[in-house]
Order: sequence, then C-alpha cells, then structure tokens
Amino acid sequence: MKAFHGALLDPALSAPEGLHDGRGGAAGKRFDVYRNNVMQSLTDVMRAGFPVVRKLIGAANFDIVAGAFIRAHPPTQPIMQRYGDGFDAFLAAVPQLASLGYLGDVARLEQALRASCHAADTSPLEAAALAGLTPAQLTHTRLEFAPAVHLIASVWPLFDIWRFNSEDGAPKPQPVAQHVLVTRAGYDPAPHPLSPAQGAWIAALMAGASLDGAQDAAAQIDPDCDIATPMALLFAQNAVTGMAWEGQT
Repeated sequence: MKAFHGALLDPALSAPEGLHDGRGGAAGKRFDVYRNNVMQSLTDVMRAGFPVVRKLIGAANFDIVAGAFIRAHPPTQPIMQRYGDGFDAFLAAVPQLASLGYLGDVARLEQALRASCHAADTSPLEAAALAGLTPAQLTHTRLEFAPAVHLIASVWPLFDIWRFNSEDGAPKPQPVAQHVLVTRAGYDPAPHPLSPAQGAWIAALMAGASLDGAQDAAAQIDPDCDIATPMALLFAQNAVTGMAWEGQT
C-alpha cells in the first residue's frame, strides 16, 4: 500500500509491481491516467481553497507549489474541503517565495475561512446575558467561543492584503499590522480586521483568560486599546456561545 501511495503522487515512479489493468496486463498507462486524475483533483482542491495565494504568486507558480505540497503532505482524511492544513508553513519554507513574507499568513486566513465554513453550528449567547452580572462577576467572566471562530495574528496588513486581492475596488493595503478575526454569524464566514492589541485581547479570551486578564493582555500592547468595538463584534457575529466566572455554581 505504501508503494502504491508513493507512486500515485510521484510521476517519476513506475506503477507498483503486481498492479494490473483488470485484464491480466500491466497497469501501465491506466495507472498513469489514474495518477494524473488524482493529482488534478487535489490541485483543484488547493486552487479552490487558496484563491488569494494563487493570485499573489500566479496560477502557474501556484500549481507547482501546490503539487510539491500534495506530494509532501498527501491527504490523511476523506474530507477534501479541509485539506490544506500546513500549507502556510510549507509556503514559508519555499526559498523562491521568501520575499513575500505575508504569504503564509494569507494561507492561514484562507484556511481559517474554510474551517469556519464547515464548523459545527452552535447557539449564540446574547450580549444581554452580561447585563445581569455583578461587577465582580464581570471582572472574572470567561467567554466560550463557537468552533467557527478563528483568530490569525499577523505583523502584516493581512486583512487589507486579502481584501485587495478578493474584492474589486478595494483600497490598497496600508503599512500597519492587522490581526484578523474569522466568524460565521450565518451561513458564510467573514474576516474582520483588528489592531494587535484587540487581537491580543481576543486571543487571551480564547485561551481561557477572564475579561480582566484579557484587558491586561491588550494593555501591554496599547494602554488605550478600544475593547468596546471587538466586544460588540463578538456578540454581533454570534461568536460567543457561553460564559462562566469564578465561584459560579
């Protein structure tokens, strides 16, 4: 089986010994056709999953890099919509792409959008639930997040780069670091730009920090960080599914 998988993804290898065409003859050209169909299908999956990466490096270059990724990291599960994990790190290791330092982050964002699209449905928590908490409870409150929520930290203008290459007429990226929050309020996932401090605030919450602890994390980057905006965003996008606080019974 290992020899079959190896030959299936490497055109330099011959068909495995013992493989026949169903009529007693050597697999030969039939195996070549099957191998080509498999590689073409996986390449199509990569094209569909990473359209902005493809646009940034060009269609021909993308197919070459995607082919190398497929051979190095063949699928391990039958759900093709999720295939592509690790593509960001793979891109970062390609010497010819070293000048495009943001490329890996773009791949992470595109993969997060795909993962969000196929995540399980959950029931959102209404923002009004916070209104019934005492100040002490609010300080120690921890939020629980929907599986469709993802956060991508970046030192690049990640959201601007993605939008400029996804939407006609979008403004050119500005030289500012952007973290990106991916949510799915309805059926389709959406990316939202955050400042590094706002991103640190949400990252702390997603890691299990209390609201007070997350505020400290944001303040280390920007003491004047606007927390109200990302807080409203989380609830407006159905990103929060529950809450708990110390001493809750």
